[in-house]
Amino acid sequence: MAEYQTITRDDPVTRTGAIKLYDADGFAGMRAAGRLAAEILDALVPHVVPGVSTQALDDIVRRMTLDAGGVPATLNYRGYTHSCCISVNHVVCHGIPGARTLKDGDIVNIDVTPMLDGWHGDTSRMYLVGDVGVKARRLVEVTYQALMLGIEQARPGNRMGDVAHAIQSFAERHRYGVVRDFCGHGLGRVFHDAPEVVHVGRPGTGPELKPGMFFTIEPMINIGRPDVKVLDDGWTAVTRDRSLSAQFEHSIGITETGCEIFTVSPKGLHCPPYAAS
Repeated sequence: MAEYQTITRDDPVTRTGAIKLYDADGFAGMRAAGRLAAEILDALVPHVVPGVSTQALDDIVRRMTLDAGGVPATLNYRGYTHSCCISVNHVVCHGIPGARTLKDGDIVNIDVTPMLDGWHGDTSRMYLVGDVGVKARRLVEVTYQALMLGIEQARPGNRMGDVAHAIQSFAERHRYGVVRDFCGHGLGRVFHDAPEVVHVGRPGTGPELKPGMFFTIEPMINIGRPDVKVLDDGWTAVTRDRSLSAQFEHSIGITETGCEIFTVSPKGLHCPPYAAS
């Protein structure tokens, strides 16, 4: 049975296994951090083009985060040495920026988590590089729709299984595989916290959603089978069958009547193709 912990402004916060319930100060902190995260992803739109290196994109993320008074939460996290994760084509998640350059037809997930005044704004978005094929575009569209259907179920009195079932049933109707090996998570003043937010499940199961809960929903959906493997670098997860994978992620807070999405794009750049501005 899930344990819950009410958090107020001056309470010390550590990873205890309890699901934390934050107050109005927490919502304010998450709005600011979430907006910065979304602004960073908006700013990347004109830069995600054929020929750009993933390291150059990581440099933009780091500079924007620091210039805004934040810190990239991934930088030096468990030995990770970059400011974001960039996952291309069959990379499911945790792709490491480097010398690789993007090519026409690639699909790319960029995952950022600026920490601002102690709060974590965690979000990821897909980008289309140049002329992308119909099957890849459809995967990206369905993945975004699955995320939003999951968010529709994020309201008081529902359970995590309701969120997961909405995502799984929609993706599988399109004959896609929903990744089981990675999941969303609680966050707030702790980067990765309780509860685990799985994307496969049965309605009415799992922890109850209560006002004040903060967590990410971040389905990873493959054109092929759901199976993944982690490469020798210890971070990069890829599809075992080398099929394309897509992911979108929002950070949300449960309110008295529903949920608030902290990481909505200020420019309305929710799902590609995006118009660079």
